[in-house]
Amino acid sequence: MKVLTKIDECRKTAEDDRKKGLTIGLVPTMGYLHEGHLSLAREAVRQCQKVFMTVFVNPAQFGPSEDLGKYPRDLKRDKVLAEKAGIDYIFCPEEGEMYGKNHLTYVYVEKLSEIMCGAHRPGHFRGVTTVVLKLFNIIVAHKAYFGRKDYQQLAVIKKMVEDLNINMEIVDCPTVREEDGLALSSRNKYLSRRERENAPVIYRVLKEAETKFISGEKEPGTIKKEALQKLRGNPYIKRIDYFDIRDAATLDEVNTARTPGNTVIATAVIIGETRLIDNVVIYKKK
Repeated sequence: MKVLTKIDECRKTAEDDRKKGLTIGLVPTMGYLHEGHLSLAREAVRQCQKVFMTVFVNPAQFGPSEDLGKYPRDLKRDKVLAEKAGIDYIFCPEEGEMYGKNHLTYVYVEKLSEIMCGAHRPGHFRGVTTVVLKLFNIIVAHKAYFGRKDYQQLAVIKKMVEDLNINMEIVDCPTVREEDGLALSSRNKYLSRRERENAPVIYRVLKEAETKFISGEKEPGTIKKEALQKLRGNPYIKRIDYFDIRDAATLDEVNTARTPGNTVIATAVIIGETRLIDNVVIYKKK
């Protein structure tokens, strides 16, 4: 595995592989790799002939009161795990390499960036789409891999790719979970022992809501009300930012349980001082 730190070097490496006719995969991450990231890496390795993984904690997607400074980092460990997963190149630039002193240009997907997490983290998705487009321009891959755990992020990136005519396939991969259902996240490291013991309530409530929805409960508002009551009943949940039932493609709110198309039930909660997100996707029967 080759380690790349400069944009020009990374771009030339990708260009050389493209000229050879090789299929290139891209796995963007902020590092502190866990099994969720590695499952994306393995899928990319399975589908592509050369795979780039990026490790960059993107300051543009953190608000002034968020956890940029304490976000977990362990690049040495990340390199070992990436190589074991079969990654060919790891691109780990410094902040100054990605954002020059006079950086003024940002990318923003309207509407989708303003709801759910976007309503509680102003500017977050502007930072996400900007850095992802920069990575797409540096590493002109054939396929880029993202997890469904960050479902709104996935929807925003897909819309950006569609609207800006980016010739790249976005491959979304299933959420990876612990045995008790907790979705893997780099932020799980922040949880105390008791907070970690209580965190699986998020997935349990989502699955209960999914069951009610599939069973034909006609009022999503009723499903949401019951879910919120259960989450608020857990003493370790400090705040609930949202619990939404939305169209999986457009992220429009669902007003009836008998809606066409796929549906996503998503939530963001704060356990202790840690913000966790999760979702379940209900696929329409064919």
